Amino acid sequence: MAFRESPFGELKVPLAWTAAVALIVAVVVAVALLMSDRRETFQSEAYGVTRQVGDAVAAPVSGALAAPGRWTGLGMESLRDYLFAVSENRRLKAELEEARQWRDVAIALRDTNDRYKSLLGLKTEPPIPMVAARTVTDSRGPFANTRLANAGVEKNIQPGNPVMSESGLVGRVIGVTRGASRILLLTDIASRTPVMIDRTNARAILTGDGGPNPKLDYLRGKEPVKQGDRVLTSGDGGVLPRGLPVGVAVKGLDGRWRVILASDAAPIDFVRILLFQDFSQLEKAQREELDRMPPPPPSGPVEGVATPPGAAAVAPKPPTTITATTVTPPKPAAPRAATPKPRPVTPKPAVRPAASAAAPAIAPPPAAAAPAEVPF
Repeated sequence: MAFRESPFGELKVPLAWTAAVALIVAVVVAVALLMSDRRETFQSEAYGVTRQVGDAVAAPVSGALAAPGRWTGLGMESLRDYLFAVSENRRLKAELEEARQWRDVAIALRDTNDRYKSLLGLKTEPPIPMVAARTVTDSRGPFANTRLANAGVEKNIQPGNPVMSESGLVGRVIGVTRGASRILLLTDIASRTPVMIDRTNARAILTGDGGPNPKLDYLRGKEPVKQGDRVLTSGDGGVLPRGLPVGVAVKGLDGRWRVILASDAAPIDFVRILLFQDFSQLEKAQREELDRMPPPPPSGPVEGVATPPGAAAVAPKPPTTITATTVTPPKPAAPRAATPKPRPVTPKPAVRPAASAAAPAIAPPPAAAAPAEVPF
């Protein structure tokens, strides 16, 4: 008896074509993901179309896939807060009592600082606008440490903007597209951040090496840093604003100074992206603020009216100097007047003939007196 043909025989060809198409799509997606995660520079031109499209697609998909885990984490956190509410309440009361002791001191110091600034005429930096976003993916590896936030060009985010968590600095934006922005973490090997030690004001470069604690390079001076010193952004180069908290300095097992990042104190779910490019925008904001201020009314004209009496007293002084300058030129003119002395020398020969002509005129009188003496 002949074997009955399989009822799935007609599905062999469609299944083969479906498997082939799925394999091709998987290869294309894998290549696109590799290209979107390749190492690039921080310039916006290097953030190509492929990576923009990849981030734009990955942001909503990753957010949807991460939603169950996020909801589970929120539920566990709520349960933990409920179980440990009493101990947490006691701890918060102790912190509140300690903070009340410093509140009056802080208010007095703030008022004193404001008075000093007004007396010295210091120009404070204007507030920097910021945008809130949620990180949807976390790409970590031996070399790459980046995150993807669900805010992009529609909120005026640009490459280079610093990113902060509720605890401290996280990194900075290296690529932006619509609805998503790529954040380079401080731990990435391509991250270089100018920082300073709060206690000694010593400068250094925070260099990421792929580990959890980036290292401090180019420290100078004698004992520039000690265990537990706070590390802040220095603002050198205009890349980041000054004074953003980074972490605490510690001595690593390799003998080098490293930083325990303040942003690692809590999970990085929500971040603040500071719309800061460089210090030129702060100067622009100050100029705009000065332009909005009304012009000083009569202070200028009153000073102008008060100055004429003083100006009248000062005005004669320049003429005296001018006369002095005019008197000095005639001094060389005196020798010029003495130069004509040779002119009377030339007429002397003409005077001598005149004297010789007068001699015969005088001679006749004695000649007339001689005949009068003869009769005597």
